[in-house]
Amino acid sequence: MAAKQKSVYVCSSCGYESPRWNGRCPECGEWNTFTEEVQTAPPSGGGRNAPSAAYAPELLRMEPIHQVSTTDEVRYTTEIPELDRVLGGGIVKGSLLLLGGDPGIGKSTLLLQICQHLRPDLTILYVSGEESKRQIKLRADRLGVTNPNLYLKTETDIDAICTTVEQNRPDLVMIDSIQTMNCPGLSSSPGSVSQVRECTNRLLRCAKSQEIPILIVGHVNKDGAIAGPKVLEHIVDAVLHFEGERNMSYRILRAIKNRYGSTNEIGVFEMGDHGLIQVENPSLTLLMERPSGVSGVTVACAMEGTRPILAEIQALVTRSALSSPRRMTTGVNANMASLLIAVLEKRLGAPFSHLDVYVNVVGGLRIDEPAVGLSLVLALLSGVRDVPVDEHIVAIGEVGLAGEVRSVSQVEARIAESAKLGFTRCIIPRQNISSLSSPEKYGIQLIGIRSIWELIDILEPGKAGK
Repeated sequence: MAAKQKSVYVCSSCGYESPRWNGRCPECGEWNTFTEEVQTAPPSGGGRNAPSAAYAPELLRMEPIHQVSTTDEVRYTTEIPELDRVLGGGIVKGSLLLLGGDPGIGKSTLLLQICQHLRPDLTILYVSGEESKRQIKLRADRLGVTNPNLYLKTETDIDAICTTVEQNRPDLVMIDSIQTMNCPGLSSSPGSVSQVRECTNRLLRCAKSQEIPILIVGHVNKDGAIAGPKVLEHIVDAVLHFEGERNMSYRILRAIKNRYGSTNEIGVFEMGDHGLIQVENPSLTLLMERPSGVSGVTVACAMEGTRPILAEIQALVTRSALSSPRRMTTGVNANMASLLIAVLEKRLGAPFSHLDVYVNVVGGLRIDEPAVGLSLVLALLSGVRDVPVDEHIVAIGEVGLAGEVRSVSQVEARIAESAKLGFTRCIIPRQNISSLSSPEKYGIQLIGIRSIWELIDILEPGKAGK
C-alpha cells in the first residue's frame, strides 16, 4: 500500500506543528515562522501492535550497569588549551558536538585550526555544503593549515556523507553546516525543521555506531539562538557558542551544554590576521587600556568555571533631556543594573530619576554573576558623584535590596587573582573576611563592608552620610 502524504506547517523557531498556517506560533510566540512541509505517513502493518518476534534477540537483551566499562573513554586533545578547557579536556570519541555563533565570527576558522593542532596521525574529514574545495584550501593556506591527513568533501546529501564515513572511518568528522544538509527521503527544503532534525539524527547514529566524533556548525537566527528546532540542542552531546561582536577582536567560546564536562568554563580568543589567537590571561588583556582619574570606572572579578576574570566596568551618568531617562547596558544584565540603580536611589538618595545611565563591560565580555553587583554599585556611585575610584581597588560582592553586601563563593581565588595583577586594595563582604584562614598571606589590603553606605567613605573619605 502506498504511503500517504499530508502537508503540515512547522514553526522554524521551536518545531511546533500545526495543520494550518498561523501568523503567530502558539508555542513560542514568534511571528511569521511557519513553513509548509510535506510529510509521508508510515505504511500500514508497522504499528505499535507489531509482534516482538520481529526483533533480533541481541536487540532485546539488557545489560547490568556494573558490567558497563568506562575505562575506554578516549579524548582527542586539540592542543588549544582554551578550547580543551571548554570541552572538559578534549573531544570525546563518538561524541556529537554543535558549534554555533553569528555569521563571520570564526566558526569555520576554528574548525580548520583544530585540524592543524590535532595529533598528526589522526585522519580528519571536512565536509562543506557552503564552500567549494578551492575556497576551503585558500582559507587553509591563509591560516597556515598544512595537515596532510585532512581530507575535503563538498556534499549536502546526508546519506552519502554517512556512507563515506562508514567506509573510510576517519578519526574526526566536521560538518559545515547542518542547515545545508539534505535528507533525500524528505520533500522539504534544506534548513527546514524536519531536515535539520532528521540529518542530525542520522549523524548521531553514525557517530555512536562508528565511535567517531562529529563536529557540526549551526547557524543562528536574529535573536542569537541556534536556528532550527529546539530538539537539535537536546540531540547533541555538547553545544558550544561563540560570543562577541564582529567589529571587536575578542571572542568568547562558551559551553551551553556539555555531557562530558562543565558548562561554566569559557575560552577567550582574539581574531587576528592569521586566525584565532588564544588569550591565556584575559584579565590582563581586558585591563590593559584602563583609564585613570575618570569617574564611573571600576574593576570587578567574575568566576567563569574555575577561572577568575577581572573586567573593567564603566558607568556613564549624565543629565537626561527626556521625560523617561535612558537605561542602556552592554555586557551586564539590564534588570540587575536597574535593580541596583533603584537600591542606590532608595537607600542612599542618589538622584537617578532624572539621569541617563549607560553601563558597559569593556572587551565584549558578558557578566551575569551576582558577585559583580558591588563593583557595579561603586561605578554608579562614582559616576553620579563624579568622583574617580582609586585605580588600585577591586570590588567583589553581591548587593541585596536592603543595601546589604552579601558574601560570595570562591573568594580566595578572586583575591589571589587581584593581587597577582597588582591591585593593592580589595573590597569584599565582611562575612568573607571572617571565613579566610590567613588574610595577610595574599599581600593585598582587604576591606570588609556590610552595606553600601560604607562605599561612600571609601570613595570620599570623611564624607559618609553627606
